[in-house]
Amino acid sequence: MQTQSETKPARRTSTAFSRVVVGIDSSPESLEAARQAAALAEGPISLVAAYDLSSGLVGGVGPAVPAYLDDRPLHEIAAESLVQAQKEIPNAETSTEIWRGRPWEALLRTVESVEATLLAVGSHGTGRALGIVIGSTATEVIHKAPCSVLVARTAFKFPSRIVVGVDGSDESLAAYEIAQAVAARFEARLDPIVASLEDDVDTEAIEKLIGRRVRSVFNLAADALVAASADADLVVLGSRGLHGIKSLGSVSERVAHQAASSVLIVRAPS
Repeated sequence: MQTQSETKPARRTSTAFSRVVVGIDSSPESLEAARQAAALAEGPISLVAAYDLSSGLVGGVGPAVPAYLDDRPLHEIAAESLVQAQKEIPNAETSTEIWRGRPWEALLRTVESVEATLLAVGSHGTGRALGIVIGSTATEVIHKAPCSVLVARTAFKFPSRIVVGVDGSDESLAAYEIAQAVAARFEARLDPIVASLEDDVDTEAIEKLIGRRVRSVFNLAADALVAASADADLVVLGSRGLHGIKSLGSVSERVAHQAASSVLIVRAPS
C-alpha cells in the first residue's frame, strides 16, 4: 500500500522538464540524448549544434583561426545533424540553433536565453579523467549548467528502472521527488539507495521523509550508484552545486562519467 507521501504530487516536478535544451552533433550518442530528452520533456526542446574551427588546431590553443578558413563544411554537418535529430523525435516541439564556437559554451548560452530547466547531452564514453583533461562537453556542463543535466547513454527502454541516491539532504530529496515522479509517469521501478561507510546516515529518518523503504549500501555514494547503474537505465542524484576544483571530486560528476546508464543530475535553476 502506498503511503500518503508516495501519492502526493512532488513539489518540484511541475517545471522540471518544461524547457529542454539538447546538444546535438554527428554522433549516435547525441541522438540518444535527443530521444531521452523528448521522452522526459513537458514543453519545447531547443536542439543546439556547434562547431569549433579551432578544435583541430593544437587543441584550440595558439594562433587564432585564419580568417580565410572555410567553415561551410562544418556548418553543413551541424545542419544535417539537427535534421537527423528532429527525425528522431518527430512528435516533439523543437527549434534548432547552430553556433560557431565551443559546444559547451553554446549550450550554456542557450540554457540562459531560454531559461532551460534541463540540459541533455550524449556521453561519448571518454571517462571522468579524460573528460577533466580535455574539457569534454559533458564535463563542462555538469560543472557549469544552472539547471538539471541529463548525460544520456543507450537504453533499451528508457526509463524502466530508476536508481536514486538519497542521504537526507535537500538536494537528494529534490532528486528523489523528480525520480519518483518520473517512475510514476513511466510505470518504472524505483530503487532508492542510501550509501555510507560510517554510521552517519539515519536511514530510518530518510524512510520517514520519503515514505518508503530504501536500500542501504556499505560503500561510498559514488561507487554505490555506479555499481547500481549496471542494472538500471537512469540514475538520479542531486547536485551540491560545487564549482571549480572542488567539483572534480563531486559525487554527481563521478557518477555521470562512470555510470553504465544515463544519469540525471537534479539542480534547481538559478
